[in-house]
This record gives sequence, C-alpha cells and structure tokens, in this order.
Amino acid sequence: MSIDYGERRIGVALSDPTGTLASPLETVHRRRGKRPPLKALERIAHLHEVTGLVVGLPLTLEGEENEWCAEVRAVGDELGRRLDLPVTYVDERMTSVQAEEAIRSSGRRRSQREEKGRIDAAAAAVILQRHLDMEAPR
Repeated sequence: MSIDYGERRIGVALSDPTGTLASPLETVHRRRGKRPPLKALERIAHLHEVTGLVVGLPLTLEGEENEWCAEVRAVGDELGRRLDLPVTYVDERMTSVQAEEAIRSSGRRRSQREEKGRIDAAAAAVILQRHLDMEAPR
C-alpha cells in the first residue's frame, strides 16, 4: 500500500498481487491541524491484507529533507508500528504532475479530471509504481 500524505488529503494506492502494477485506490480526507487519520489508513490496510507500506517523501527540489518530511516520516513510522509492517520511503518529487498528466489524458470528463482526490490517489500509484519498478528483478 502506498500513501501520498498531504495536509488535506491522503492518496492511497495498492499493487496487484504480483507486485507488478500499482493502481489508485482512494483518498482519505483529513482536517488541517487535526491528527492524521491513522485509524482510517489502518482499516484500509487490514481490509486489503497489506504486507508493506510505501510512503512518498516530499523532498525539496534539491533532494533534501525539510520539516514536512519529518511529519511524513513520523506518520509513516507510526502507521508501520501500528500495523507491524515495514515502511519504505520513496522520493515523491513530481508525482503529482505525473498523476495530473495521466488523468488529463485518460479521456474522463473535465469535472472528473480536476477532482483533487483523484489526483492524490493517482500520485500514490505513481509513488508505488516507482518503488515496484526499483524492486523488480533486472
């Protein structure tokens, strides 16, 4: 399961059983300034029998970590601890741009293409696909 953690929305994606292809699943909404919705993410992980977590790490354009990365790591580590699952962090730079481009070219109606939640879930799929591609045997 992959997570694109944001201030207002958390995109979630899953891989197929073979670990080859990532697909957007859903978007979990959160209220700014409130605790992260870890219970909702736990339910999703249990429902889909997740065996590992991949969390997008929002590095700066220079590839360095910032304060937001610390929060993302804290949430990812806590979720991994609660689920007793390994957590892998993947550079998420430009994933939202890739997700938007993929959605625009999908042939959906304009109103569907511009749904922010759809983009967040698609970004989570891009993050997960990067991870799957890096882990695939060469």
